[in-house]
Amino acid sequence: MPRILLPIITIVIASLMLAYSNILSAIVSPHLLDVKYNTLSAPAQKQVKCLAENIYFESADEPDEGKLAVAFVTLNRTRHKNFPRSVCEVVTQKTNSTCQFSWFCLVKDKTPRNDEMFTKILDMASFIYVNYDKIDDPTSGALFYHADYVNPRWKNLNPITTIGRHIFYVPKDI
Repeated sequence: MPRILLPIITIVIASLMLAYSNILSAIVSPHLLDVKYNTLSAPAQKQVKCLAENIYFESADEPDEGKLAVAFVTLNRTRHKNFPRSVCEVVTQKTNSTCQFSWFCLVKDKTPRNDEMFTKILDMASFIYVNYDKIDDPTSGALFYHADYVNPRWKNLNPITTIGRHIFYVPKDI
């Protein structure tokens, strides 16, 4: 085989593999939108910022799957009849005087301390917010969670899964 053919054959095979990979990824995860925070409308940015703050203050030290899980609980609540419809209302919701997400009552300065991490979480939150219906929920529909080092003694909830340092729950009546 002439030496000139080897690079050409390699390029052709690489191109075919890339085309196959693109087709396969379209089948496996079709229509996922790659979005960035600054490309969203102002109302969507407001909701995404609330989602990002919740992810940041609840799970910044967790692996990405843990951050995704916190985002899903927040978004799952917006679709459930017992919770507010907007992300910001879910994040700031109180029952009596108890915050649903403890950081909201406990953290005085709600400015994220790690700008680089928050920027990454903001883009992650944008992606999840836009693609929520197209991404598999790692919590299987959970509406509640707590850190594994606390014991809230919830009686009306079933544990579903543990991701990172959080245990996720659904109501027993679901």
